[in-house]
Amino acid sequence: MIRTLLAVVRRPDLWSTAVRQARRTSVPGWWKRRPFLPVPSGEYLRFRLLTQYGDAEHAWEPDDVVRYLDWCKSWETASAR
Repeated sequence: MIRTLLAVVRRPDLWSTAVRQARRTSVPGWWKRRPFLPVPSGEYLRFRLLTQYGDAEHAWEPDDVVRYLDWCKSWETASAR
């Protein structure tokens, strides 16, 4: 997770997109449950890992997260037109 965070920190152009995606995918009421962070549900993460890597236990790759955020940003830009 630290490597992923550092990969996103190196891309200031993706910071707002990362915050928006964290809001969109976090569990409702996340502040009421540990780890008190806006993270997606385990079920959602397993689904994403399974569809990305074919294995729900595979660790996500920082470069893939950055590419995903790039895609989200371009989708938001295209949708706004």
